[in-house]
Amino acid sequence: MSDLSIRVEQLGKQYRIGAPVTQYMTLRDQMSDGLARFGRRASHKDGVKAQDHYIWALKDVSFEVKQGEVLGVIGRNGAGKSTLLKVLSRVTEPTEGYAEIRGRVGALLEVGTGFHPELTGRENILLNGAILGMKRSEIESKFDEIVAFSEVEKFIDTPVKRYSSGMYLRLAFAVAAHLEPEILVVDEVLAVGDAEFQRKCLGKMSDVAQAGRTVLFVSHNMSAILRLTSEALVLDHGNLVMRAPSAQAVDYYLSHGLSQEGERAWSPDEVPLEAAPFRPLKVRVLNKDGQVVDTIRSVEAAAIEVEYELTAALTGLRVGIYLMTTRGEYIFTSFDTDDPQAFERLSARAAGRYTSRCILPPDFLNEGRYLVGVNASSFRVKRYFQDEQALAFNVDAAGAPGMHWLEPRLGPVRPRLDWTINHLDG
Repeated sequence: MSDLSIRVEQLGKQYRIGAPVTQYMTLRDQMSDGLARFGRRASHKDGVKAQDHYIWALKDVSFEVKQGEVLGVIGRNGAGKSTLLKVLSRVTEPTEGYAEIRGRVGALLEVGTGFHPELTGRENILLNGAILGMKRSEIESKFDEIVAFSEVEKFIDTPVKRYSSGMYLRLAFAVAAHLEPEILVVDEVLAVGDAEFQRKCLGKMSDVAQAGRTVLFVSHNMSAILRLTSEALVLDHGNLVMRAPSAQAVDYYLSHGLSQEGERAWSPDEVPLEAAPFRPLKVRVLNKDGQVVDTIRSVEAAAIEVEYELTAALTGLRVGIYLMTTRGEYIFTSFDTDDPQAFERLSARAAGRYTSRCILPPDFLNEGRYLVGVNASSFRVKRYFQDEQALAFNVDAAGAPGMHWLEPRLGPVRPRLDWTINHLDG
């Protein structure tokens, strides 16, 4: 007997762009639809391809997953990750190819998947177990454990439509993980929960994996991918780019700019007239290889670069950045002429195009999302331009000190400090 849990062969899923919601059509609707189809055919004859109205969310994807394997799925937004899980969970049918699923599938694709809003938490637990093909006695044997994990005991007999999104998510994950499906499919919904709940969920998924059940895990948290999965798929624009051990897949994903582009360009109408002769062009985040990325690694050097133009010579200019948390808390401020010698050398800048780049050292920032503000000014003379939220980027802490502890580290910085441990005899 085969030890495969999932087998995917040349899987493809196509969506029509702007497809209307399916509904009963009146005679007028049918006539309008017929005219629209005629128009599309005419456009096709005029050189507009019919394919322009469609997009492939997945294209020619093939892979296998063995029983008990934990497989990560990573890629930028729109890469096809969620579509793949929806096909494997039988939420949607593929356009081409096929997937073989051997075993019961417990899926957590979005908050409240498989829940009926009018039913209570208790009734939804029973309903989900029945959908998985479990006997009532099996469900009831897991009931107390599910409720304890979800921490919604007081509201278990309340219709879930009255739950907050956090309560909804807690119960949905508890049901998906505890009803013992042979295959557990989890999308990026854990980002909705608080840090403590995410820690509990990651711990539970680790328990599920160690119990020999198959797990497919989609996440933008590369640290979680490295901790939980042995291998990972990298998707880009619906195509399977590579399958490799998780560390190699994460390195490829982060180093090849497959995360969302970390660059901001200012349009002319975003720059006030009083900024002249300074004109900001772009600000970007660069990884250690000089590639523009949305996510940098905590353990590697990175850079923030401001590109600008001077339409006339300028004296005393300094170009700098503010680095902030997403809550608006300042981490540091730095200017390109903070060094006195640099200030003397660049006290006057001729007209032309420039870049000012600062290096973020390795082992500096903690994981999380950060904001970059840009400032161009002459000290105590004039502020030419300021954008306090010019760009946002992510920091992934994979490989940083202390990642073997399954806990969030407080604070925006995560330095690699030297410790000494001495045994003092009494």
